[in-house]
Amino acid sequence: MPPGTPLEWAADAIRALGVVLFVVGLIGWGPLAGAVLALTLLGLVAPRFLGVRASLDLSSQVVLLLAAWCSVLDLYRSLPWIDIPVHFALNGLLALLAVVAADRAGLHLPPRRVVLVVATLTVGLALAAVWEIGEWAGNRLDDSVLVGYDDSILDMAVGGLGAAAAGLVVPAALRADRWRA
Repeated sequence: MPPGTPLEWAADAIRALGVVLFVVGLIGWGPLAGAVLALTLLGLVAPRFLGVRASLDLSSQVVLLLAAWCSVLDLYRSLPWIDIPVHFALNGLLALLAVVAADRAGLHLPPRRVVLVVATLTVGLALAAVWEIGEWAGNRLDDSVLVGYDDSILDMAVGGLGAAAAGLVVPAALRADRWRA
């Protein structure tokens, strides 16, 4: 379905920008940046395929591109404070999208808020662990990728908080479907 609202057009424009930025990152910053930005491309298209509302689509893309480019530009080292809000926001949005994807695939959770928050938190903690494993693997390829016990635990805790917060809006995200709007 083609975009119909200004927010839907903006979300699709960000997706196109993500492709351009992938090429720029790969050429300008090398294969590690290319790998980070390739993963980002997957996250940029997922909300469109899930049919989430344009506001969730657009916000997840902006946060995802911000997180990826903070890595590419080494801002996590030069501006260490940015790591916390990025882990909170991105992990929450990714957990929310994962729960929506599970629902769209037929795994319908009971519509009780506590169940949805716990489910989103659980998915978020799993995603946070995978994220930290990715950072650890990235560090093995390039020591500019920051890792450490304290950093990993804090990142996972903050990511879990972001997922729990996102769980509060899961009911609205499950009701809102741009394909049926």
